[in-house]
Amino acid sequence: MIKLEDIHSLSDFQRNTKKHVTRLKESGQPTILTVNGKAEIVVLAAASFQKLADQVERAEAIEGIHRGLEEAKADKGRPIRDAVEAIRKKQRIPKAA
Repeated sequence: MIKLEDIHSLSDFQRNTKKHVTRLKESGQPTILTVNGKAEIVVLAAASFQKLADQVERAEAIEGIHRGLEEAKADKGRPIRDAVEAIRKKQRIPKAA
């Protein structure tokens, strides 16, 4: 949730960049920057962004696993040999001797 104290004008951010960057790193929270009173940009410290990206990746992986399990339960899958053969052909990987 964005707090009122995390909303600043772009001009203020430009004038006081060091102060804002320090706050971003310490709080880990995003800041909304406004232009002419309207929200235009979201700024987030790199470490916080990476943490968020990692959480999204994990959530997407878990969703993919759930989807695969549901497909397997519904008998929508295919044998692993067929899947590996399709990948081999698509990637032009020769058969092992």
